[in-house]
Amino acid sequence: MLQKKVIAELKVQPVINPKEEIRKSVDFMKAYARKNAFVKGFVLGISGGQDSTLVGKLAQLAVNELNEEDGTDRYQFIAIRLPYGTQFDEEDCQDALTFIEPSLIYTVNIKEAVDASERALNAVGVTLTDYAKGNEKARERMKVQYSIAAMHSCVVLGSDHAAEAITGFYTKFGDGGADLMPIFRLNKRQGRQLLQELGCPPHLYMKVPTADLEEEKPALPDETALGVTYDQIDDYLEGKALTEEAREKLENYFLRSQHKRHMPITIFDDFWQ
Repeated sequence: MLQKKVIAELKVQPVINPKEEIRKSVDFMKAYARKNAFVKGFVLGISGGQDSTLVGKLAQLAVNELNEEDGTDRYQFIAIRLPYGTQFDEEDCQDALTFIEPSLIYTVNIKEAVDASERALNAVGVTLTDYAKGNEKARERMKVQYSIAAMHSCVVLGSDHAAEAITGFYTKFGDGGADLMPIFRLNKRQGRQLLQELGCPPHLYMKVPTADLEEEKPALPDETALGVTYDQIDDYLEGKALTEEAREKLENYFLRSQHKRHMPITIFDDFWQ
């Protein structure tokens, strides 16, 4: 049964203890930093949504503990705001930063870089669709994060989780391209449980999730784009029964997006055969 295979691959548990999962994620980041002597902290783009707010807070907790244990200020969490022009929910972004209390904050407006790339492509006869330009934005954001991480001896965090992984609802080598994924294994509702445990303002995890990448469909809700709700996705990942239509849609997403959950394919992989 494909549902069991998906759950096993994405490591989702039907019931979690939020305190234990917070500890797992924090300890995961701390262990990585201690094992790799070059690491002086973590970098993450903060969008004002549930997922980056959660990972940002967990990263700051990890940094705080590392510094306290070592009696140093070596480690830092760098939060990066990456708007394209003016972001419609900027107030939420600022609330997320207030909640996280990052060591350092950068704001890099990606509009000039993305628009320049679009013009360069137009000059050689390549016209980006609105959807493709949305992916361009996501990849530019990740490029900026890696540049800042390199200059601070940090690693880049990703906020991908099981409810995104099953659908492939992220940009390959954009928001899907990171060094560490601290909340991989959790679904959407479980992420909310962790934020509740951490005392996050409810409006940050109760807001309607949106990637907000397409200019022709501003702030398009994820659930509208996917055609399934996060509750349905989470139910599936927790081993619960769904309607046949919802189950087929999710499993089709999973099969079609396998390439996103795999490193670049070589002749030794079976994806190409």
